[in-house]
Amino acid sequence: MNKDQVKGAAKEVAGKTQKNVGKAIGSTEQQAKGMAREAEGKVQKNVGNARETLKDAADDRRDDLDRA
Repeated sequence: MNKDQVKGAAKEVAGKTQKNVGKAIGSTEQQAKGMAREAEGKVQKNVGNARETLKDAADDRRDDLDRA
């Protein structure tokens, strides 16, 4: 797991919470901010996932070359 995955997941959860609090208090502004934060978190988490996939692929390739 890398920092983008962790930070992204945290932003996503914080955004969901903010969105739900906005719904509970009837604040469309807070709902919108929460949705934006949640989306930002999802993007950051996906960037982290992509980095991790590339890192794993590079590690696998390096292992293959070491075995050859």
